[in-house]
Amino acid sequence: MAGLAGCGGGNGDETTTAPTETEPTPTGTGTTSAPPTTEEPTPESVRLDTVATGFASPVGIEVSDDGQRRFVVDQAGRIRLHDGTGLRNRAYLDVRDRIVDLSGGYSERGLLGMAFHPRFAQNGRLFVRYSAPRREGTPRNFSHTEVLSEFVADAGARRVDPSTERTILELPQPQSNHNAGAIVFGPDGYLYVATGDGGGAGDRGTGHVSDWYDAVPGGNGQSIGSNLLGSVLRIDVDESQGDLPYSIPEDNPLVGKPGLDEHYAWGLRNPWRMSFTDGDLYAADVGQNRYEEVNRIRKGGNYGWNVREGFHCFRADSCPRETPDGKRLRDPIVEYSHAGDDQDPGGVAVIGGYLYQGTAIPGLQGRYVFADWQAKGRLFVATPSDGGRWPIETVQIANANDDAVGRFVLAFGRGPDDELYVATTDNSGVSGESGAIHRLRPAA
Repeated sequence: MAGLAGCGGGNGDETTTAPTETEPTPTGTGTTSAPPTTEEPTPESVRLDTVATGFASPVGIEVSDDGQRRFVVDQAGRIRLHDGTGLRNRAYLDVRDRIVDLSGGYSERGLLGMAFHPRFAQNGRLFVRYSAPRREGTPRNFSHTEVLSEFVADAGARRVDPSTERTILELPQPQSNHNAGAIVFGPDGYLYVATGDGGGAGDRGTGHVSDWYDAVPGGNGQSIGSNLLGSVLRIDVDESQGDLPYSIPEDNPLVGKPGLDEHYAWGLRNPWRMSFTDGDLYAADVGQNRYEEVNRIRKGGNYGWNVREGFHCFRADSCPRETPDGKRLRDPIVEYSHAGDDQDPGGVAVIGGYLYQGTAIPGLQGRYVFADWQAKGRLFVATPSDGGRWPIETVQIANANDDAVGRFVLAFGRGPDDELYVATTDNSGVSGESGAIHRLRPAA
C-alpha cells in the first residue's frame, strides 16, 4: 500500500506489486459501549460515497465532534482539512520539510499518524508520527529516525504553526519499512504508540537483536530490554519524568521488571492501524509471506513475532506456545492467508479498522470491519466469537468500479456518529492525487 502496510506481504524481500472558525474538537477514543452483535445478516455489499479527493496517499482520518470537519493524514507530509467548503488549499499542518525524501515512488515512510489530545479544545495539542532523516543517536548504517512530536494550535487557527513542534520520542529505524505509525489516545488518557520491528525480512539482520534462544532468534519483536520496536507503547504525555518529555504510567507491565518501561504489549511485526472500542484496543499486524492477523491488545501481551506468524510457526518446524520464562504467547482474533480459499478471503497486507457501532448498516453492528491493502473491490467483516478465532466474511464494494474508489485501501476513520470512513488510492506509490476519502453506506 502506498507507503504502509503493503509492506511485507508477498515475499521475504518485502516488495509489493474561508471565514475564521473556532478550532474543532476531534472525536475521542471510542469508549462508548459496543452493541451486541445484531441478528441482521452481514450485507453482501456496501457502497463508498466519496467525501474528498486530491490526496497522494491518505493514511489516517480524524473527524471533529460536530462531524463537519475531516482531518486527513497524507503520507506525503501534510494534514489536510476538509469541511463544508471542500478541501482547504493550505495544509492544516505541513511537515514536508522534516520528513525523508519519498521521491514519489513506493515507500513505507512519511507522515504516518496523528492523534488529537482528548482536551484539544482546551489545550490545542496534537501529536504526529513521521519519518525523519537520521538524527543524532541513530546509527549511520540505519535508514532513518521515526519521530513522535507534539504541535500546538492556537484557538481559532485554521492551521498549525510548525514552529510549535516539541519532539516526544525518537526511534532509530534499521531499514526503511515496518514503521507502523498509528497513535491513539486510550480511555485512560494515555497515548498508545504502534512500532514496527525495524524492517527487513524475518526480523533479522542489521539493527535486529536476538535475545530469546538460538534455534529461532526472537528479533526486535521479543527484545523488550533492547529497544522499543515491534510493540505497542503506552506513555503519559501530560507529565514529564526525569529527562523524558513524557512519563511512564505506573501500571505499565514492565515497570519494576526487566525491560523498557514504555512497552505495553509486544511481539508484533508491523501493526498497521489500531483503534479503541468499548475500552478494547484492536491492532492489525501485517504478516510476511503467508498470514495476516488482527490482535486484541492486552497489557503485557506477547503476540509471538518472530517465532509465530498468526496461529502458525514462522520459519521453524515447531514453535513455542510460551516464552522461556513460561508466559503464554497470545493468538490473534483474526487470521487470513495470502493464498485464500473458500473460507479465507486472501490478501497481502491487512488494514486495521473498527468494531462497528453505527446504525446506517445494521448488519455490521458489533462486528470488526477491516480490509486488505489490495482491496479487489471488497472489505472484510469479523464476528466476535467465544471460541477465540473470529470468523471472517467478505463484503463487496458495490461501486468499486467507479473511478473515485481506488484499487488500494489504506486506512479507516470513525465519525462522532460511529459511522466509518475509508481511505483509498489508485496509486501504490506516494504521488499523484488519486487518494480519496469515502463514507461507508448501505449498498441501496
